[in-house]
Amino acid sequence: MLRLGIAKQRTFSRLRRHRVKNSRIKKFLLARTFTQDAPDLRNAERDKDNFDVVIVGGGPSGLAAAIRLKQLQEKIGKELRVCVVEKGAEIGAHILSGAVLEPRALNELLPNWKELDAPLHTEATSDSLFFLTKNRAIPLPLIKEQHNKGNYIVSLGHVTRWLGKQAEDLGVEIYPGYPASEVLYNSEGSVIGIATADVGIGKDGKPKSSFSRGMELHAPITLFAEGCRGSCTKQLIDKYKLNANCDPQGYGIGMKEVWEVKPEKFQKGKVVHTMGWPVLDLRTWAGSFTYHWENNLVSIGYVVGLDYHNPWLSPYQEFQRFKHHPMIADLLEGGKPISYGARALNEGGLQSIPTLAFPGGALIGCGAGFLNVPKIKGSHNAMKSGMIAAESIADALKASDKSGQVIDYEERLKKSWVWDDLYRVRNIHPAFSNYGLLGGIIYTGLHWLFLKGKEPWTLHHAAPDYSALKPASESPKIDYPKPDGKLSFDILTNLTRSGTNHNHDQPAHLKLKDPSRAVSVNWKLYAGPESRYCPAGVYEYVDDEKDGKKLVINAQNCLHCKTCDIKDVTQNINFTTPEGGGGPAYANM
Repeated sequence: MLRLGIAKQRTFSRLRRHRVKNSRIKKFLLARTFTQDAPDLRNAERDKDNFDVVIVGGGPSGLAAAIRLKQLQEKIGKELRVCVVEKGAEIGAHILSGAVLEPRALNELLPNWKELDAPLHTEATSDSLFFLTKNRAIPLPLIKEQHNKGNYIVSLGHVTRWLGKQAEDLGVEIYPGYPASEVLYNSEGSVIGIATADVGIGKDGKPKSSFSRGMELHAPITLFAEGCRGSCTKQLIDKYKLNANCDPQGYGIGMKEVWEVKPEKFQKGKVVHTMGWPVLDLRTWAGSFTYHWENNLVSIGYVVGLDYHNPWLSPYQEFQRFKHHPMIADLLEGGKPISYGARALNEGGLQSIPTLAFPGGALIGCGAGFLNVPKIKGSHNAMKSGMIAAESIADALKASDKSGQVIDYEERLKKSWVWDDLYRVRNIHPAFSNYGLLGGIIYTGLHWLFLKGKEPWTLHHAAPDYSALKPASESPKIDYPKPDGKLSFDILTNLTRSGTNHNHDQPAHLKLKDPSRAVSVNWKLYAGPESRYCPAGVYEYVDDEKDGKKLVINAQNCLHCKTCDIKDVTQNINFTTPEGGGGPAYANM
């Protein structure tokens, strides 16, 4: 952490108290044995601090918003206290993306990014797209959106860490390892900030000797930049009915490995995408990316749309099988896997963007859903949305508007290049969802040749992804080959490359609303699909004398991808934030 200003020292010292043993609380705990009837320390009053803007999430959109706010201080005529809280142990620890970065937003935010030594070192030099059969790779033409001239192959984690440094240099207060666990409201129902999570709660739900309350961070405006399916964002969408006038959001699960390949096989700047094998189900969307990055490192990943129908399908196993295609196996042969991770992504597009502003705050970044699916990138749009929100806030503050409304953020966004970027391609992903793989390919061809986004209609997403799953008895079972330990790996082996870690003595952050549904519905009707769609081996069905089967949740394995929260057929699984710093520790993802 960089040098701290006086205000930041004060807040940091308060937050740091949640990491150490509070002597007053410890004395109380030692003097009393907790029972269900004993006072619950979790109702104790929390420390509070006040800011001009609180930002939840230290990813590209949150940091872009923070930087832009500090850049606009002079225009406002006052110094702003801007706070960013991040659930990862450090900035970038939970960031995972392909990634080929379109630098459009970065050029606007920090035009001198090259002089500031931004980690954009590898410009994309070639693009190709293939349709795979089991043994062949058939070249396909690229549409305009898939050309990457002027874009950069990056580790988005590295870029995010660099953005964090730029933000701190401008005076933004950044607190990694402190998840926002609760949205705070006033008596009128407006957001007034967030509370960080309590720490020191045992697996039995009782405070330990290290217990300390979270802290309340108050602000007239709170921006939520949590990324896909954020826990606070989900609550806000429900509370304010922000999705009442949009299509259901569509999602995909993306899995990624970083490999060090042999020097003679490395082609710096090469970008390859595929579709087709191994998922040849014509109703399921899946595809891969292979990016030759730097220092003989290649990012290779696989994405499966979460509107798939077959509960026997395992996205992770499909990814492992994909690497045995001759084109990919030849690249990886003799190489070494370095990292592994997984993350859900919003794929619904323009039709699925919810209302973005509400009393006291707004949604920015990928949590709102700004991914351009044909481009296979969204960080540029996420960053720009944060910048636009910051500019709206600055104008409101300049006008001395303290109503807590980001008044024209949504209007400005719809007039920006973000909306144009998404509008042109609004029908491509729904075409795959509605018409299947072949129909989607045909529609994409028509888009490329004739329509170009100017069609006078908009296709829609009919239903949420979780409703697509069919009973196991109606679906063909899929037998996956065993991993060979050279190209393909079992989940637990790969998980060691993610750095994921959680304190074992804490309540599980993955909660079942009704535990009985795990067996009565998920197992009996769908053969336990969570044991296959989770890319981290969190969910496991074991034999049970009473009910035949029992669901075991290995929460310590969790990569925070949110797939279970999205795909569970009865929406019975709820992702909540664990103790701060828990989860993956991605170094170069």
